[in-house]
Amino acid sequence: MSTEQEITEMFDRISPTYDRTNTALSFGLDRLWRKKMIKNLPKKSNASLLDVATGTGEVLLEAFKQDKIQMGMGVDLASQMIKLAKEKFIASPFRPQANFAVANAQSLPFEEESFDAVTMAYGIRNVQDVDIALSEMHRVLRKEGRVLILEFSLPKSTLLKNLHLFYLRNILPNIGQLISKSKSSYVYLNQTIESFPYGSAFVKHLQKAGFTNCKALPILGGITTLYIGDK
Repeated sequence: MSTEQEITEMFDRISPTYDRTNTALSFGLDRLWRKKMIKNLPKKSNASLLDVATGTGEVLLEAFKQDKIQMGMGVDLASQMIKLAKEKFIASPFRPQANFAVANAQSLPFEEESFDAVTMAYGIRNVQDVDIALSEMHRVLRKEGRVLILEFSLPKSTLLKNLHLFYLRNILPNIGQLISKSKSSYVYLNQTIESFPYGSAFVKHLQKAGFTNCKALPILGGITTLYIGDK
């Protein structure tokens, strides 16, 4: 496994092309997946949201567009990602309601019960200790709060799984190289998808962290999965 510093440096390196590459690699479906996640936020007026591994702030932007939150906080270990997120929100009508900071998912710099919801899109598999990160999310959630985690997974169908693995191993790194000029970064990202626990295995991690009503909702045959847990 790569070290935390190596992973952070990798994301800093690919940050200028990150959004464009994600859209190309998912054929634009990443936007629909984020929309689905945001639709599952708890219904609450004046809701606050913490987005962990926020990248360039796309999840927060979608949450504001859907009028699901009043205040949003985005954190990421990669300082260049945070810089781009801040720049993105300068031209946004939601700028006064959004804040960003460099922070570690395993040591969130917030008091207990600070947020109504916590989200994380395609970042949990890059965390060094998943259980610590989930426990931190549980800690900063208010009672009756909800965690929503989007992560890549592997389909149950043998045919679809084999096709997906072929894409991950042979096509994804080359597209990543074409756009970001960093093939090794996307080889690493593919390897984390194949090795990371998904489905019921990941639900057990949520339950271990103290979440209840935990669910794994496969999307597009299980290419990606939305995990939901309540406090």
